[in-house]
Amino acid sequence: MNKQLKQFWQDFCQSHNLEYDTPVEAWAFGATPQQADELAELVNRGIKTATTSAYELYDKNEKIPQVGEWSIVLNSKEEPICVIQDKVVEIIPYGLISKEHAYHEGEGDRSYEYWRRVHDDYFRHEYQEAGKAFYPQAPMVCEVFEKVE
Repeated sequence: MNKQLKQFWQDFCQSHNLEYDTPVEAWAFGATPQQADELAELVNRGIKTATTSAYELYDKNEKIPQVGEWSIVLNSKEEPICVIQDKVVEIIPYGLISKEHAYHEGEGDRSYEYWRRVHDDYFRHEYQEAGKAFYPQAPMVCEVFEKVE
């Protein structure tokens, strides 16, 4: 964690009565700088309160998110935008992800149709990059989080 992020986290911990050594991950949403900025802004504004990632594409050394974990959401310049905490984490087949979850992802017009179209493309590309084929029942990590600061 760079100096700016460390200071951001220490300030957050101090203002929220957390120990400085409370574990935290820092990361950006999306696959492009534009997506990182747009999605971080949606989280910061309290519109985006959920996300979905492909369970099968987690690296062996990468742990699956857990309820209660903290994250610093970064923009495309790796600057801290806000802090979130996971409230719900479920593994759900892609084709069974609910309209409610799609709405809480906060993207586009927030419709299930929009979410499905964008995520079909995104996951097809992600699976292809990993040398795999995307399929409708692929297990997904569905997170619901709360912006804390």
